[in-house]
Amino acid sequence: MPIRSWDIFCTIVDNYGDIGVCWRLARQLAQEHGHTVRLWVDDLHSFARLAPELDPTAERQRLAGVDIRTWQPASADAPFDAPMPHDVVIEAFACHLPAPFLQAMAAAPRKPVWLNLEYMSAEDWVAEHHAMASPHPRLPLTKYFFFPGFARGTGGLLRESMIGASRDAFRTSPAAHAALWHRLGVKPTPDALKISLFAYANPATPALLDQWQHGDLSIDCFVPQGLAATQIEAWLGASMQPGTSHRRGNLVLHGIPFVRQEHYDELLWACDINFVRGEDSFVRAHWAARPLVWHIYPQDDDAHHIKLDAWLTRFARAGVAPDASAALREFWHTWNGYGGTPDWAALYAQLPALTAGMDRWQRQLQHLGDLAANLVDFSENRVK
Repeated sequence: MPIRSWDIFCTIVDNYGDIGVCWRLARQLAQEHGHTVRLWVDDLHSFARLAPELDPTAERQRLAGVDIRTWQPASADAPFDAPMPHDVVIEAFACHLPAPFLQAMAAAPRKPVWLNLEYMSAEDWVAEHHAMASPHPRLPLTKYFFFPGFARGTGGLLRESMIGASRDAFRTSPAAHAALWHRLGVKPTPDALKISLFAYANPATPALLDQWQHGDLSIDCFVPQGLAATQIEAWLGASMQPGTSHRRGNLVLHGIPFVRQEHYDELLWACDINFVRGEDSFVRAHWAARPLVWHIYPQDDDAHHIKLDAWLTRFARAGVAPDASAALREFWHTWNGYGGTPDWAALYAQLPALTAGMDRWQRQLQHLGDLAANLVDFSENRVK
């Protein structure tokens, strides 16, 4: 039976990562599949950084074809005026649905498909647990665990149908590049290597900036507002507010605004290498088909290192040159707190091979299908 409508519940944990994924998914379901989508979000102020047209004070509004509602997930028993559930209900990243909404799901004439959209991982166990069913202990409902991933047997990654064509058209358009730099309020240095730097606060950042400053290569580094920009201000001794630029040796640092998602994609397309953090920007950097450096979200006892190494292992198997893979692994390890100092020269020497390897890798990932379409297919197969 066809699926036509969705409820997506999201809590914003680290400011942008969770809502970044949910907002992209909601728009894709509405715009590419023509479905009705209701997106429930607990923090509209953080959400508005990604979607500036959003009114952070409104309890209900419509944007980009998506019905946006507010909710307060602090307590499962908190008051909640539950509407009739849609065909599919997604609780993103185990955010726990309100008890009144669960009751409405159980009472619906046609029970909705209930999905827990999990965090992305390249670990082997993901395919084993993807699509597992978990019956509710009291209600006539079954929840399914849906894992984004990098291998067959997972849910794949978010990828709009036209993103490759849009990227390629952008790269061949000087006017599109000029419009991007004008929007960001910067003037890139001619012929400089372009780097985007979006990261959490990182003890390795000063050492990397020192290497860029004193190196032989001309580098333009574009830094959105956030934790990395604040840290760089301390190293720089000057403001990194949007529109400011500072030269230190062969390095020019450009402060840029925190931009909406579509414009962030263009920044990734315009750069030669992208430093990204968390989950949403990490996935977007794949579709840019350029080398990337991932600052994974830190977890207690360095549990995130397992997840990081799982991706590096899959990437190494994707046909990238062994020396390039080794240089990337070493750089990612130092960037993510394994110890030592990032070796920029070793990474830069492998940039052509990494560029070719990244392009090959993202083409392979396309064969998994995109996450939104895979969610639709999975849900339609479970409607009774």
